[in-house]
Amino acid sequence: IRLISATHRNLLQQVKDGRFREDLFYRLNVYPIFVPPLRDRRDDIPYLVRHFMEKVAPADPRHRPQGISARALAMLQAYDWPGNIRQLENAVFRASVLAESELLTEEEFPQIRAQLEGTVKLDVEIGAPAPELSGDDDVAGEPGVVVAEPDPPARLQPRFGTLRALDERGNVRALAEVELEMIKLAIDHYNGQMSEVARRLGIGRSTLYRKLKEYGIDPESGRIERLAS
Repeated sequence: IRLISATHRNLLQQVKDGRFREDLFYRLNVYPIFVPPLRDRRDDIPYLVRHFMEKVAPADPRHRPQGISARALAMLQAYDWPGNIRQLENAVFRASVLAESELLTEEEFPQIRAQLEGTVKLDVEIGAPAPELSGDDDVAGEPGVVVAEPDPPARLQPRFGTLRALDERGNVRALAEVELEMIKLAIDHYNGQMSEVARRLGIGRSTLYRKLKEYGIDPESGRIERLAS
């Protein structure tokens, strides 16, 4: 049996404080690997963003964002990520399903942008031209190539993996309507695994079940066939 375990705590100090069993520590501590927090390895962020975008994407590359803008990528690298890789993964997931074009921009990361405003000069520090990461770039070499940011379509059409922000008349859709679609998309994407759905949406299981009840979704089945509105 091979056991791989991970922790963000200093287990040796926990042993000294009597909070962790010493015999278990030495049984587990055969080959330790120390991974620094994400804020200490910001150069890894472009690679991780690419990986998470591909993980979220459906098989058909035409139905997903094709890359991330230079400003958005620089913004992600400027953020400290207290939640480390899991927080980055959740942010990329939300941005990918909410994207309205083939390129993720800083507008798809409102929480990150809001936390950076006032701490860094966004227009100055991350506003300079920089390589943009597209789906066809080889991250093993250059971090990306400069690509032209696509013009937004005249009318945003619904497609799998994205949510429309505007209705057919060009008006902003109701928040509840967008939230319902996002929950349905997440349930479909994670095959009804409610714990994973809640984690990816950044809410607790109890909050998720409360929202399912509000929207009339059967929380027991989790089947997308029963989620038709």
